[in-house]
Amino acid sequence: MFKGHPRGLIPASLANMGERFGFYTMMAILVLFLQAKFNLSGTNAGYIYSGFYFSIYILALVGGIIADRIKNYKGTIFAGLILMAGGYLIMAFPTPTPVSNVPLFLTLSIIGLFVIAFGNGLFKGNLQALVGQMYDNEKYDKMRDSGFSLFYAFINVGAIFAPFTAIGIRNWWLSSNGFTYDASLPEQCHAFLNGTMSADNIANYQAFANEAAGSTVADLTAFSNDYLNVFNTGFHYAFGIAIIAMLISIAVFLFNKRNFPDPKGVAKEGVEITQEIKMEAKEVAQRMYALLAVFGVVIFFWFSFHQNGLTLTFFARDYTDLSLFVFEILGVKFEGAEIFQSMNPFFVVFLTPIIVGLFGWLRARNMEPSTPKKIAIGMGIASLAFVLMVFGSFGLPLFSDISPNLGGTPLSDAQRVTPFLLLGTYFILTVAELFISPMGISFVSKVAPPQYQGLMQGGWLGATALGNGLLFIGAVFYESIPIWMTWTIFVVATAISMLTIMFMTKWLERVAK
Repeated sequence: MFKGHPRGLIPASLANMGERFGFYTMMAILVLFLQAKFNLSGTNAGYIYSGFYFSIYILALVGGIIADRIKNYKGTIFAGLILMAGGYLIMAFPTPTPVSNVPLFLTLSIIGLFVIAFGNGLFKGNLQALVGQMYDNEKYDKMRDSGFSLFYAFINVGAIFAPFTAIGIRNWWLSSNGFTYDASLPEQCHAFLNGTMSADNIANYQAFANEAAGSTVADLTAFSNDYLNVFNTGFHYAFGIAIIAMLISIAVFLFNKRNFPDPKGVAKEGVEITQEIKMEAKEVAQRMYALLAVFGVVIFFWFSFHQNGLTLTFFARDYTDLSLFVFEILGVKFEGAEIFQSMNPFFVVFLTPIIVGLFGWLRARNMEPSTPKKIAIGMGIASLAFVLMVFGSFGLPLFSDISPNLGGTPLSDAQRVTPFLLLGTYFILTVAELFISPMGISFVSKVAPPQYQGLMQGGWLGATALGNGLLFIGAVFYESIPIWMTWTIFVVATAISMLTIMFMTKWLERVAK
């Protein structure tokens, strides 16, 4: 699979696995943690989630500028790894729940998220730029697209295990304290303690509490306090596991540092090359315009795709029958809305050899689509994923009808939809992702002028940031309009993106030659 690729590809992928582990831990549990810990509404949790993901990617621009200025990609990457580990340490420190001072502890959590985001900004785009430089050698240039596909798949191996680990730790801690997991209980606990639970729903809450405690609960106030504290301590411990993953990535990066290219250009004889390859100003401008055009379009893909950690996670918790998707290992039950976040990286790893093989088969017959065409196809596939969610959500009640904080009653398992709806959606979205994300990174590495490699990789991530900055819109609509209408917004966004890329394809192909 790695035959014909530069030897630095594997260690670069391994070094990125820790970042992916932390990223998917966050994607799986962040909004659920914010709501269970601080009793935030979905909309307010969505603002923080959007801000965090916006920061992760927009700070890649800062990281790219820093690396381009100091010409020290490797040092910048290492600093990013250290900062990310420090941010997870802040998130991992367990504090009591219910929270006595929400503004203070919420601010501390936001500081931890910012430290993670800044570290990621120093790390992510610059590592991708290093991988791109490996393929600047004519020997490897034709393997660029497949190389980035393999890089993308390999780093997702760590991402597969992050949600499972988070779930396992949280549920193990619940079990150790005599409780079982129930996705709807944190909101019910907060609603009861705050007095926002309707009198009619207290009897329903009593039944949920009895089942979670394994016996009749005599004091619902004590139960609510204890369950919230144990539930959220489990989340804190899950953040702590990400620190271990980051330390492994640091070790891998340092051990394999010599296998990565030097952006200053060191000749085989050890003589530093001080002159960079320069392009004419007109060609530089054309390439920059093309990249900016692609950046503008992919904003709407990321606005839709990264709903997997927000509204799709809400949907898993609120409307999906999680009892149909449970398994046990060493006495620990793996059950929770977070489990679906393992599906995307799993499908990435599973589907990448198939997609790469398909492109290789087409390439051998001179039929392989250009990189811009692949991106357009991916947009269309993403639209189909949300079409599936539209049809699967018809007839479901409004969120206000099932939210205890709003006087509603959570759905019983019999009223919920099959988990295969989300599984199918994640499968289709992953196929779309494999046509867009690694292809986009490859396109940037090929088209970006040599002197702006780090900056333009940061620009790709900056476009992702803008899309992520719009994520909260999904949370706002999720809580205010019928669920199927929320998914329709993303159908329209991805369809328009597909048509726009198709319109620009010939121009983008000329620039990329």
